[in-house]
Amino acid sequence: MSTEPPVLLVIAGPAGSGKSTLCDRLVREVPGFFRVITTTTRAPREGEINGIHYHFLSPGQFDEKIAAGEFLEWAWVHGKRRYGTLESSVMDPMAGGQSLVISIDVQGVESFRRAARTNPLLARRMTTVFIVVDHDRLVARMRARAQDDEAEIAGRMKTAERELREAHKFDYIIESRTRDEDFAALLKILALARAKSAAA
Repeated sequence: MSTEPPVLLVIAGPAGSGKSTLCDRLVREVPGFFRVITTTTRAPREGEINGIHYHFLSPGQFDEKIAAGEFLEWAWVHGKRRYGTLESSVMDPMAGGQSLVISIDVQGVESFRRAARTNPLLARRMTTVFIVVDHDRLVARMRARAQDDEAEIAGRMKTAERELREAHKFDYIIESRTRDEDFAALLKILALARAKSAAA
């Protein structure tokens, strides 16, 4: 376990910005770092384990936790299933000395900010990061992934433009270049986040 003060890095950015890749690399290369285990109402896929990949809840269980105020954030995804982050999934691991990273959309980050206003420990430990990618590079990355047709890419770009308008609310912005440069920028932000966490 790392002797560094635990931190929570909340990373957002448009589809194709590389945020999941950054999160995975952080967990792989920085000791004491883990992904936040989020919660969903969808059924486990083959090989997925409850409490490791997700916390899998029935819709009724999800409703109960919403009513009890246990979520830092939650949302409907594609109008079918719900995903969210339980406060216990963040605060309990950090109480045990783990540092955490989560990739989330801008609405989810706003929910985290609201929670931090009434939770001083979360406010001290949390640092928000937005990844900015220029228009042409983002389109090229989406095409290179070959997962979406042109109509889907156009829709994702409209979403990206909306998200970009929220970038000024984040603690730090990474202007995306190469994977290694982005990761180096994230490590610099991590050092600043740890200094903030240790200061109080």
